[in-house]
Amino acid sequence: MKERTLSIIKPDGVRKGLIGEVIRRFEKEGLKIVAMKMVRLDKEEAEGFYAVHRGKPFFESLTTFMSSGPIVVMVLEGEKAIERNRQIMGATDPQQAEEGTIRRMYADNIQENIVHGSDAPETATFEISYFFSSLEIV
Repeated sequence: MKERTLSIIKPDGVRKGLIGEVIRRFEKEGLKIVAMKMVRLDKEEAEGFYAVHRGKPFFESLTTFMSSGPIVVMVLEGEKAIERNRQIMGATDPQQAEEGTIRRMYADNIQENIVHGSDAPETATFEISYFFSSLEIV
């Protein structure tokens, strides 16, 4: 089933110069980028994006991190895009991620783990609309 998902290259991925590598991995796996831009979230915008995690112990540090530098947001499209994106990224904890995944290869820890990806169709719909209007997606 063809679907769309949101992917973010987090501030650590941008700082480490991994934008091209992450994009290459997605395209190599057959995911098509149908929208992309670089933005810098302020703290309030990061809190809005991660509102589902409000009240959790990691919310404050996550939103501080996500507003610490520029990020690259993308809409990926393809067959089972959500599942495939998550396989390419690897487990949230890089120590538990499979060999060859983005997080296993490049992430420092569970929070600074290079990339974010939607985890379900409903989440993808919200996340895509948080960053992109319909006019920005080709």
